[in-house]
Amino acid sequence: MRALLASVTAGVLALAVAGCGQGIKSNGAAPGGNRYVTVVKLTGVAWFNRMETGVKQFASQTGVDATQTGADDASPEKQVKIIQDLIPQRPTAIAVVPNSPESLEGVLKRARDAGIKVVTHEASDQQNTDVDIEPFDNAAYGAHMVDELTNCMGGSGSYAQLVGHLTAKTHMEWAQGAVDRAKSAHPTVQRVTDPVESQENADVAYNRTKELLARYPDLKGILGSAATDVAGIGRAVQEAGKQNSVCVMGTSVPSVASKYLQDGSIDKIFFWDPATAGTAMMKIAQMLTENKPVTQGTNLGLPGYESLTQIRPNPPTFHGSAWIDVDRNNVGQYSF
Repeated sequence: MRALLASVTAGVLALAVAGCGQGIKSNGAAPGGNRYVTVVKLTGVAWFNRMETGVKQFASQTGVDATQTGADDASPEKQVKIIQDLIPQRPTAIAVVPNSPESLEGVLKRARDAGIKVVTHEASDQQNTDVDIEPFDNAAYGAHMVDELTNCMGGSGSYAQLVGHLTAKTHMEWAQGAVDRAKSAHPTVQRVTDPVESQENADVAYNRTKELLARYPDLKGILGSAATDVAGIGRAVQEAGKQNSVCVMGTSVPSVASKYLQDGSIDKIFFWDPATAGTAMMKIAQMLTENKPVTQGTNLGLPGYESLTQIRPNPPTFHGSAWIDVDRNNVGQYSF
């Protein structure tokens, strides 16, 4: 009987220990107790696949439980739901690349009220964030793109602008930066219509471009904003046989744009390394967790983020100097 009781007691203790272990595992907490979750605009596209590389590198280097998640399309509602579901899990920090910063204000406030640190990216006017980190000054980036497009267009003509969503803060800032620069420095260059929404989808960008080419037969340039835009634009320009008459530029990554760069359907792309941006968000989350301030001049130890510039004191938004220009001559230098 004593042996039986001892056996039962041991079994109960084993189950209790196992149950505790399972509880820790389901929470996803790292040994040090810190868990950072990055919520991106959508999964399954090259841009955010590359960002996940940076998140995983940070996890490997630090031992922090850092992961990435997102919805299967760029729906603000789905992104809100993901964050809502994360809040009861009490991760140490949530990093977000918003589809619509405005739509996230309520849920990010609830996260902060729950004691969760919040870091945002591509959301320079986000109110409910501890730190927003931008890769560069967005107006300057838009101005740079239209400078390059103007040069390609021979100094004059009309262009169109695609954005992922009209609610995408950074895309709209780039578009406005381009318009402002054209007005001040290139008065013979004009945008033909308000920004056209691509829904972060290459097929939508393709169809919108066909419509633009039909509506504006003298169109000389098209700028894209979402990483998938220029691929859709380039495909439409290629099919129309207008590689030599329509200049195509915009934000993308080499793996998406390479084949169109080679045949001239895309002339140039601009980007920042999403992996480095992912790591930057994680490093800021770590600083916040350790109560270290992010201030003017903060060095994250990452290319383009060695000396942060504060954009505005409330919310605390910072930018680096991380953009890269790529054309057919140097696209082979990049593996993502």
